[in-house]
Amino acid sequence: MSLNLSNVILHQLAINDQEQLEIHFRQDVLNNDAATENLVAELHRVFNAKSGKGFGAFADDSQFQGWLNELLANNMDFYTFSSESTKRLRDELAKYPFAESGTLVLAQYQSLATDFLFIGLLPSYNSLQVTEGLNIDSIHYLDIAKMDIVARIDLTAYQMDKESNRYLSYIKGRVGRKVADFFLDFLQAEVGLDTKQQNTILMQALDDFCSDSQLDKQETISYKKQAFDYCNEQLKSGDEVQIQELSGELPSNQGASFLDYTQERGYELEQSFPADRATVRKLTKFVGAGGGLNVSFDSLLLGERVFYDPDTDTLTIKGTPPNLKDQLLRNS
Repeated sequence: MSLNLSNVILHQLAINDQEQLEIHFRQDVLNNDAATENLVAELHRVFNAKSGKGFGAFADDSQFQGWLNELLANNMDFYTFSSESTKRLRDELAKYPFAESGTLVLAQYQSLATDFLFIGLLPSYNSLQVTEGLNIDSIHYLDIAKMDIVARIDLTAYQMDKESNRYLSYIKGRVGRKVADFFLDFLQAEVGLDTKQQNTILMQALDDFCSDSQLDKQETISYKKQAFDYCNEQLKSGDEVQIQELSGELPSNQGASFLDYTQERGYELEQSFPADRATVRKLTKFVGAGGGLNVSFDSLLLGERVFYDPDTDTLTIKGTPPNLKDQLLRNS
């Protein structure tokens, strides 16, 4: 990965004997060497791979935004910025019942011509290692794979368009909205781009386009399969769904492209947004769960091997999967 590191520092948050969250400050920034570059590169990679991100933008009265502007204008050094941010983080985190110790990483870097600021509270643990002399030694390590109290600011997008609603992204985390609320409070930011909503609107637009184009069942399945393949490739590569690019992948209807259709019908779609895996898979599958039942099947099977009767709310499946059939026979 091509990554240019500008600044990186670690501070530590720990719970003292009085059950209070306190800060152990590092005295200066880390050296920009192979070890720190590898650390930040791994943080960047894992963050990109994480699902369930939220997006937002700073509120007008954000103190954090003020510090960031001072940093970018070279009116505040990175160490001071990190110290002030850590104190604010401690104060916000202490309000929540999930306040915990960890190592805070702040990194300013560039990847693929885009500048970023990464802020993450990483869980850290003690473990054992075998030394070269075959002795046992204790080590303290960061569990990067399990990080979920994390935010990243796209500094390039922020400086180019402060009116954007998505230059700030964060991981919603294992306790849902509480982590999201906490990070928004810490950064004094507001919720911006709703990726789930964008994906839902996209699914509705694809449904409507197929219906208005009077495509038959097989044509509709084929059309949605092409849309799914595109979105799935974007997910795999870590890229966003580009509506114009997606439209170019899909057949037009009497000369009207999917892009033309969405614009003429007034669908409120952003030009690009991250794909949502759970929503996108509904292009090729029927999926549902509830009441102890979990059902998923390929859309092309509806009317072929799977039949639904709305009057009796009954789903009939012909040709049970072998592994399920075996379980049913053994327990009948």
